[in-house]
Amino acid sequence: MKLASLAHGRDGRLVVVSEQLDRMASAEPTASTLQGAIDNWSTCEPALRELSDDISNDRVATLPFDPRACAAPLPRAYQFLDGSAYVNHVELVRRARGIAMPASFRTDPLMYQGGSDSFLGPCDPIPLANERWGLDLEGEVAVITSDVAMGASAHECANAIRLIMLMNDVSLRNLIPAELSKGLGFVQSKPASSFSPVAVTPDELGGAWRGGRVHLPLNVRVRGRLLGQANAGVDMVFDFPTLIAHAARTRNLCAGTIIGSGTVSNRGADGGPGASVDLGGVGYSCLAELRAVEEIANGSVSAPFLRRGDRVEIDMLNEDGASIFGKIDQHVAHGGSKS
Repeated sequence: MKLASLAHGRDGRLVVVSEQLDRMASAEPTASTLQGAIDNWSTCEPALRELSDDISNDRVATLPFDPRACAAPLPRAYQFLDGSAYVNHVELVRRARGIAMPASFRTDPLMYQGGSDSFLGPCDPIPLANERWGLDLEGEVAVITSDVAMGASAHECANAIRLIMLMNDVSLRNLIPAELSKGLGFVQSKPASSFSPVAVTPDELGGAWRGGRVHLPLNVRVRGRLLGQANAGVDMVFDFPTLIAHAARTRNLCAGTIIGSGTVSNRGADGGPGASVDLGGVGYSCLAELRAVEEIANGSVSAPFLRRGDRVEIDMLNEDGASIFGKIDQHVAHGGSKS
């Protein structure tokens, strides 16, 4: 089943989308918003699945589905936590700065609490007030959970995953070091993130969803060129149930909590830094990783961060080459204060 939120008010208007992402039908009266559906999943899911079947079998009137009319599946969420499950990414970025990675990073997940009061839609512009801030994309996978009790096990957390979607975790790289040096984490360096047009139930992924991971390439394009196609199921040190359990160790997670995977990143075939797509590798899901590899290999960096007018595309295809979640397709635009 595929669900989307049309841009409408603060919380969107829930629609059920066809498997081919070409048609949709209103989810009312079952649920007017995705948060409402997640809050009452045991009641809403059967009715929403029935509507999805009706769309597939032409038993209900539909309208064309346009990702440009979409907000994020959850336009705002009660909670958003982003992990760093692909330790290769963390290791490369730290190595480029001459900082060793603690061994604990492979056994204890990194995670930060991000802003969740207002997300960007899949085709919304990314506002950038100052190009010196170092705007970057981060291609990720994210899940939406049901209620999770404090101290829940990873096994229990696996059963709490309701929906899966793609994410662009927008970062201002040049603001990060100064913020982290204060010891309290990201605030200004992590503006609003964006998500794929649709969120899907795990069964939509078939055999690609196993072990709490999505075993498919994440296709990331920047300025029209393929930046990366790293496999989201490879080198993911912490699966989603483990990430959820980590977040719930000392708190309850309410229904509608979003948990991100962190930047999808694969090691090279030799176990070292991965190569760019142009050189036969799977490339990178963010510019910071490309720049880190350049620094490690050459002692200098040439790849620029995003500038106004640049285009970012993030997508994931099934085995038949069809988009699963719809495409995140954004341009960088002027916005906000330069100060």
